[in-house]
Amino acid sequence: MVSPFVRQAWTLSAVWTNMIGQGMMLSFTTSLLPGLQEPDSPIKADLNTASWLASSCGLSGIPGFLISSFLMDLYGRRLAHGIVILPGIIGWLCIYLARGIPALMIGRILGGMTAGATVSLGAIVIGEYSDPRYRGVFLNLKTASVCLGGMSVHIAGHFLHWRTVALIALIPHFLALFVVYTWPESPAWLASRGEYERSENSFYWLRGKSEASFNELEELIRAQMGQQSKPVEKNTCGESVWDFFKRFTQKDFLKPVFIILISTILLESSGRHIFPAYALQIIGAVTGNKSQSFYYTLAIDLIITSSAVCSSMLVKVMKRRTLLFSTGFAACAVIMMACAYLFLAAEGVIPNDKPWIPIGIFVLYFILANLGCTPIPLALLGEVFPLRHRGVGSAVAGTFISLGVMLGLQVTPYLMLNLKVHGTFAVFGTAMGLALLALYFTLPETKDRTLQEIEDYFNYGKFREDKMERDEEEKVMMVK
Repeated sequence: MVSPFVRQAWTLSAVWTNMIGQGMMLSFTTSLLPGLQEPDSPIKADLNTASWLASSCGLSGIPGFLISSFLMDLYGRRLAHGIVILPGIIGWLCIYLARGIPALMIGRILGGMTAGATVSLGAIVIGEYSDPRYRGVFLNLKTASVCLGGMSVHIAGHFLHWRTVALIALIPHFLALFVVYTWPESPAWLASRGEYERSENSFYWLRGKSEASFNELEELIRAQMGQQSKPVEKNTCGESVWDFFKRFTQKDFLKPVFIILISTILLESSGRHIFPAYALQIIGAVTGNKSQSFYYTLAIDLIITSSAVCSSMLVKVMKRRTLLFSTGFAACAVIMMACAYLFLAAEGVIPNDKPWIPIGIFVLYFILANLGCTPIPLALLGEVFPLRHRGVGSAVAGTFISLGVMLGLQVTPYLMLNLKVHGTFAVFGTAMGLALLALYFTLPETKDRTLQEIEDYFNYGKFREDKMERDEEEKVMMVK
C-alpha cells in the first residue's frame, strides 16, 4: 500500500525537476557568455547583447505566465503543466543548434516562457495537491531545486562546451513530462468545475482517507457549491475585460496581489536570479582573481543549495513569518556589512589582500537569504490566491516576477560597471529592507492552514476558527 505522502512526493517531483530546468536556464549565461567571448568563438556578443541574452528569459516569462493561467483554468493543471514544458524543450534545441545571436535569443525566450509558466503553475499545483502539513516543505523544495539546477550548470559549464550543456539541460524537462503523464487531475480544479465525484476520487488518492482529509474535502466542495449557486452569465469580450479589471476592487484579490508584488521585490533584490546569472563576474570582482572564480562560485552554490534544503526543513517546525523576518532582516544587515567592507577596501582605507573576508560575508548572506527571502515569496504563489482568482492571480503575479527578473538581469551589468559590486548590492539591500517592512504589516501566517482557511482570511480579514460562525457568514454572503 503506497502512502499518501509518497504519492504526493511522486506527483510533485515533476514540479521539482522542472524547477531544476529553470535553474539551468537562469544560470546558463555563466557558461554561454564566457564562451561567446572566446577569441575563436564564431558567435560574438558585446555588453548590450550579453545583457539582453541574460534578461530575455525574464521578459518572455510574461507570455509564459499568461498562457499557463489560461490553460490551467480551461484545461486543468495536468494538461497545462505538460503543454508549458514544450517551449523549454524547443528552446534548448534552438540554443544547441544556434549559429548566431538570433537563434540564441529565440532559445532563451522559449526557455523563459517555460520557466515563467512553471513558476506559478508549479506553486499552485503544490498548493492544491499537497497536505497542509507538508505544503511548506514541498513549496520550499522548489527553491532548492532551482539552486541545484544552477549549480549543475556551473559545474557542467566549467568542463563542457555550452552546446553540450544545452543538451544536458533537456533531461529535467523530459523527466517532468513522464511524471506529469501519471498525474491525477487537481481536486480543487475538478471541484471548481462541479465534478465533485472525480474531485473526491482524486483527493483521496492523493491524501488518503482520514478525518482531516474528509474535513478539508468537505470545506472545499461546500465553498465551490456556494460559488456555483450564484447565477452565471455569459460575458462578451468587453465584459470579460471589465470583469478582469473589476477584480482589482475586490479585497480577496487585491490583498494577495499586493503581497505578491512586495514579495517579488524581495525575491529579486535578494539576488535570487541575479547571482546565478552573473556568479563568476560577481565573485571575480569581489576576489580580484577571476582564475579562482569557479571554485568560489561552486562553494557558494553548495552552500546556497544546502541552505535551501535546510529552509525546507525549518519551514516544517517554524512559522513562515518567524523564518522570513528573522533571516531576512539579518541578511540585510550582513549584506550592508559586505558592501561597507568592499567600499572601504576600494577606497584604500583598509587592506584588500584578504579576499576570504568578503567571500565569507557573502556566504553568510546567501545562507540567510536562502532560508527565507527566496523560498517563501515563491511559496506564497501557491497559497494566497483564492480558487476563483487563482488563474488570473497567477498571471498578474507572473507579470510582476517576469518584469522583476528582466529588470534585475538587465540593469545588473550596468550597476556593476558604474557602482561596482558594493554599490550594486547596497541598492539591492535597501530594497530588501523596505520590502520586508511592508510584508511585516501585511503578510498573514499560513503555516498548517488549508487553502480554504487562507481564502477565508482574505475574504473576512481574519482566520475563523469557529465552524458555526463560518457557516453563518457563508450563508449571509450567499444571500447577498
